[in-house]
Amino acid sequence: MATAILGISAYYHDSAAALIIDGEIVAAAHEERFTRKKHDSSFPINAVKYVLEEAGIETSELTAISFYDKPFIKFERLLETYHAFAPKGLPSFLLSIPVWIKEKLFIKKLLRDELAKLGIEKTPLLFPEHHLSHAASAFYPSPFKNAAILTIDGVGEWATTTTGYGEGHEISIMKELHFPHSLGLLYSAFTYYTGFRVNSGEYKLMGLAPYGDPKSPQTIDIKKKILEELVDIRKDGSLLLNMKYFKFATGLRMTNDKKWTKLFGIPPRNAESEISQPYMNMALAIQQVTEDIILSMAITAKELTNCDNLVMAGGVALNSVANGKLMTAGIFKEIWIQPAAGDAGGALGAAYLGWHLWKGEERPLINKPDSMKGAYLGPEFDDRSILSVIRKYNANYEYYDDFDELTKVVAAIISQGYVVGWFQGRMEFGPRALGNRSILGDARNPDMQKKMNLKIKYREGFRPFAPTVLEEDIHEYFEWDVTSPYMLHVMPVKKERLFSLPENYNEMSLYDRLYFVRSDIPAITHIDNSARIQSVNKATNPRYWKLITEFKKQTGYGIIVNTSFNVRGEPIVCTPDDGFRCFMRTEMDYLVIGNYLFAKSKQGELVNDSNWKEEFKLD
Repeated sequence: MATAILGISAYYHDSAAALIIDGEIVAAAHEERFTRKKHDSSFPINAVKYVLEEAGIETSELTAISFYDKPFIKFERLLETYHAFAPKGLPSFLLSIPVWIKEKLFIKKLLRDELAKLGIEKTPLLFPEHHLSHAASAFYPSPFKNAAILTIDGVGEWATTTTGYGEGHEISIMKELHFPHSLGLLYSAFTYYTGFRVNSGEYKLMGLAPYGDPKSPQTIDIKKKILEELVDIRKDGSLLLNMKYFKFATGLRMTNDKKWTKLFGIPPRNAESEISQPYMNMALAIQQVTEDIILSMAITAKELTNCDNLVMAGGVALNSVANGKLMTAGIFKEIWIQPAAGDAGGALGAAYLGWHLWKGEERPLINKPDSMKGAYLGPEFDDRSILSVIRKYNANYEYYDDFDELTKVVAAIISQGYVVGWFQGRMEFGPRALGNRSILGDARNPDMQKKMNLKIKYREGFRPFAPTVLEEDIHEYFEWDVTSPYMLHVMPVKKERLFSLPENYNEMSLYDRLYFVRSDIPAITHIDNSARIQSVNKATNPRYWKLITEFKKQTGYGIIVNTSFNVRGEPIVCTPDDGFRCFMRTEMDYLVIGNYLFAKSKQGELVNDSNWKEEFKLD
């Protein structure tokens, strides 16, 4: 009988479920994609139902269920922290401890109650540690027989960073950094202070950093004060936070705002207010500090393990700018990062630990490029589901028997400056859309970034967009020739493609800099002439590869803009119904679901006449 291990992460943020059968990943999904609640932390009942259905197994066939951390140790950390900082933190204590006593402390019972609703009652429950789950999610699906392992996030139970080593089916943790000293929480403190939401706005802070002026005395001063007052960084990358500046240990906010204002001379920014240059400089300063710390941690991991390979997970591993710097530093010959590096990926790591450590099973043959199946691990939908949406909304459509013919039409649409919702195959696992739940545009179009941000995504205009490039063409566009299938590395755009900048460029306003045409692929060239690359492989995603290949035939460019199929504040779409409603609520021009093509008129209404192909000049 097959061994089926169900992994679960829940109750903090980004709940998810993952299923491994005899060591192979069968399915994985975020709960938010089903409930439509961004970063949903509830028990992932819908995700669990999905992964079991995808595998075609009954609940009685589960061998074990593995939860991604140890709640008792986390509760111990809370109590010890409040005791250490007493009498500070009393309001926070009075709010959080009753919740823990009523709910989170008794997670085993809570899990049993939720699982009982699914008919799961006597299946063994496993509770690996949080950072071990991260480490497992990074090492086991990687293409390496052995690797150094680096996990960095806010906090698990006690650990905030771990350095380990994986070989065969064994993982050993060699070094830990403990709460409250945390790189993830340091970065989140700046996320909060610059006006973004903690646990979801960190990538906005990363995107804001290039607008900072590296030569500005203010930027240099902020960085100096971070290093002298906020954090003591050791040679090995470990760090000590000066807790008089922080309130996350016992308070209801991240920072001591009065002390930060006095230290930096910059008040905390109100969310949604205008972003002025001091906050851009602050973002750049903390990004530089973060990159330096990660490089030091990687050097230490290399020294401890003497290994040529590195794998990474934890929320900080999603900092694609730092990842790019790490890749080019040459500390390791090869680096692999778990695409679902945050807490959702902990469900996958927990499931792997059930198979390899609890059952003691060896790793199978190492898969190239990895065992993640391109991260296409979520639900897919057949034509019947699409036709149901068509009937529900009385939508007119064009159906293509020949997918190659459809790619010719869609490539032409994109080349004409239109924006296309692209919905194909299995949904991605992790925070990035990788060509199955994506919104696409022409990277050559200088107006595309503005159009996508303000009229389709309804988000901050400064936010950059990522390119998808044919794997075989990476070197044509970037100072880089290594694959990046999961959009986890920021690299420079090729110098030959860049245009010269005016002398007063750094004095220009944020949006004047943003909309200045810097290259022949301006929609994906960030203001520091970099881009967060996704390379697409013909074998991993043949449909997406065909579309971009056709676009290249028509335009000479094997590269397009790819952003996630959602609007600000909502999860990536999951079902055809999600996709169609998102399409109609935004100023997206076209929608492709499977082999079905939908169009809007220039007034933004769905085209419902038989002449729409002629109207939009599609041959």
